[in-house]
Amino acid sequence: MDRALRRRAGGELRDRFKGATAAVCGLGGLGSNIAVSLARAGVGTLLLFDFDRVDVSNLNRQQYKAAQVGMEKALALAENLREISPYTALRPHVVRLTEENVPELLAEAQVICEAFDRPEEKSMLVNAVLEKLPDAYLVAASGMAGLGSANSIRTRRVAGRFYLCGDGVSGVSEETGLFSTRAALCAAHQAHMVLRILAGEFDV
Repeated sequence: MDRALRRRAGGELRDRFKGATAAVCGLGGLGSNIAVSLARAGVGTLLLFDFDRVDVSNLNRQQYKAAQVGMEKALALAENLREISPYTALRPHVVRLTEENVPELLAEAQVICEAFDRPEEKSMLVNAVLEKLPDAYLVAASGMAGLGSANSIRTRRVAGRFYLCGDGVSGVSEETGLFSTRAALCAAHQAHMVLRILAGEFDV
């Protein structure tokens, strides 16, 4: 498998990915898709964080199976990723990330993906990473709900180590739900930016 990935990505790039550690914080429609993409790309170590369990309502857009309903998301996703990429080192954490535990739990990660649902959790993680983890890059998301144009999902560099993916405006409401297509588009933007950062390509 490693030989095949080296052929696809090139030896130097494959080595960069294999030696990297990325964290995915929140394993729902964004995070579960981000993790699958990074595992398939050959990122060597993935830190997976979520305190929630798989619900039947998650199956329309998240990378879980019906048989996994009721399982902790971190453990269920790790189970699925082992089937996809058995050589990826997976470290699932069934825990709620807080301002206090972020510095310790995310210390190893070169790149951190924010994939939370709630604005207050998003804000907490952004502030904690930028203030307390000065060497880490952060790739966050804002705006991917509804059936708006796929072309409005984009990646922009907010600051030196901080990237934001999404359309920046579409939030979940009673009239506007989350669909697998648009959530996956935003997740692909996030995962792709992680790979660019690991490759030393920092422009969007």
